[in-house]
Amino acid sequence: MDFREKKIAVLKGGPGSERDVSLATGAGVAKALRSLGADVAEVDVRDDSFKLPNDTAIAFLAVHGTFGEDGQLQQILEDRGLPYTGENVEGSRLAFDKILSKEKFREGDVVTPEWEIIGAGQKPALPFPLVIKPPRQGSTVGVQIVRQESELSAALQAAAKYDDQLLIEEFIAGRELTIGVLGDLALPIIEIIPKGGIYDFNNKYPFLNPQAGGGAQHVCPAELSASLTNEIQQLALRAHRSLGLKVYSRVDVILSTANKPYVLELNTIPGMTEVSLLPEAAAVAGISYPQLCARIIELSLAARPQRK
Repeated sequence: MDFREKKIAVLKGGPGSERDVSLATGAGVAKALRSLGADVAEVDVRDDSFKLPNDTAIAFLAVHGTFGEDGQLQQILEDRGLPYTGENVEGSRLAFDKILSKEKFREGDVVTPEWEIIGAGQKPALPFPLVIKPPRQGSTVGVQIVRQESELSAALQAAAKYDDQLLIEEFIAGRELTIGVLGDLALPIIEIIPKGGIYDFNNKYPFLNPQAGGGAQHVCPAELSASLTNEIQQLALRAHRSLGLKVYSRVDVILSTANKPYVLELNTIPGMTEVSLLPEAAAVAGISYPQLCARIIELSLAARPQRK
C-alpha cells in the first residue's frame, strides 16, 4: 500500500485512565506513518465530539482502555462511515470485557485460569490465593492479588471503585509471557520480568512516573523449548480467534511452574510506545515499527471492505 499523500488521522488520548499512555502511543504511530510519507493529523479524543479532516482515508486508533478499546469509539466511526484500524465493534467489546472473554475462551477450548463472578457485597468462593479484577479496565487498573483472608475486604473495596461486578480468578504463579498476533501470525514470545511485584501500571510505563522506580526486563524471544514456544503461540492464536478477531492483538499468558500456559486476557489496542511490547516482538520478527503500523492498516482494510 502506498501511503504517500494519504490522509491518516491518528486518534489518541481518550477520557479513560490510560490517557497519558495513549498520547505517547499516538505520537509514536504518527511519527512512524509520516516516515512512510503519509499526511498525518493527530486528533486528541476527549469525548464523542472529536472531528476528523474531511479527506481522512482511515483513522488509526491509538486510544487505550475505556472508550477506545471497548467498542464505543469503533461504533462512532461506523456511524460516521469512516474506516478505522483494529477490530470491529463486537470484537472490541468482547476482548475488553474480561468476563465475556472468559466465556468465549471456555467455548473455544482456550486454557484459562478458573474463575467466578461476584457482585457488590459478595465474597468469592475460590480458595486463596486469588486475583480480583474489574472486568472492564485495562493495564491492570484495579487488579488486586489476595493471598489470605485478612487482605480480602480491602482488596474488594479497592477493585469495586471501578465496577460493581468483579471477576475473581485463580492465582497461578509462574512466568509472565505476552504474544503479539498480527493477522494469522503469532509474533515471537516475550517474557516479562518486573523489577518488583506484579507487572502493574508503574512497571509497564515507568516513563510516566519515574519516581515510582518501575520497569521490567523483556526477554525476546523468551527462553523456551521449540515445542513449548509453538504450543504457546498456537494457544495465543486460538484465543485471538475465539473472540472473532482478525486484525491484531496482544495475548497475555501465564506459564505455570509446571510449564502449563494459561491465557489471561487480550488487548486489541496494545501499547505502541517506545517501551511497548508489540513493536519489540515485531522487530525481533524483522518487522520495523513503520512496517508494523502499515501492516495494521492493511489488515484492517482487508477485514472490513469499505462500502462504495
